[in-house]
Amino acid sequence: MAKSRKTKQDNGATIDTADQKQRADALLLTRGLARSRDRARDLIAEGAVLAAGEIVRKASKMLAIDCEITVTSAGNPWVSRAGMKLAGGLAEFPMIEVAGRYAIDIGASTGGFTEVLLAHDAAHVVAIDVGNGQLADHLATDPRVTVMDATNARYLKLDMLAEAPQLVVCDASFISLKKVLVPALNMAAAGAGLLALIKPQFEVGKGLVGKGGIVRDRHLHEMVIADIESWLVTEMGWQHLGTAASPIAGPDGNREFLLAGKNPAKAG
Repeated sequence: MAKSRKTKQDNGATIDTADQKQRADALLLTRGLARSRDRARDLIAEGAVLAAGEIVRKASKMLAIDCEITVTSAGNPWVSRAGMKLAGGLAEFPMIEVAGRYAIDIGASTGGFTEVLLAHDAAHVVAIDVGNGQLADHLATDPRVTVMDATNARYLKLDMLAEAPQLVVCDASFISLKKVLVPALNMAAAGAGLLALIKPQFEVGKGLVGKGGIVRDRHLHEMVIADIESWLVTEMGWQHLGTAASPIAGPDGNREFLLAGKNPAKAG
């Protein structure tokens, strides 16, 4: 009996060379059926992927590399689910200007927010993330995008950018907005806009996060929203334009909220 041996491809996918199998999410990427691993996982979560006629339930399911795969729904048009969140936020807050703006995307990851900004004619987007190599290839190679990997936005400085940001968007995890946004908001240009995802699970204390890392208490949601709104106005000096529920929940089922703001014009 052949001994199983696993190897890694250049794209990070793991293949069992004895059985010639590959993870479902990686195989979708290899076949060109998804533009990123995140998008592949989203399609699988939506029940939109069939292998040999059966619905694939888990991204980690090992599939024969030559199996028949069908994607039954185009679903989300963006490179990741995050794109749906920002697209919804821009529709909710049309006063946030994107066209012609120099924008920074904090917590860019695969690039859902970045892709939406480009679709809305942003002049340039700086995609910032603490990780490496996550941005989808078609975005990383776009001349309108500057990739800033391995960068903690808490320590962002103006001289790291070509100019003061005219738009700040943020989809950060495992950190409070009150920490990750401070440098960006302080250096933003007069009249700059803000759209940031409020994630209660990263704003409340650990003792208030429920089973599975989910914050279900509506009153906690309201408390977090009020706290972030107050911080934006009283500590950062920004105008609060509104807060709306994200059109979709986070990947773990947590409710998220979109915070919209504007940097008031500076005197002089």
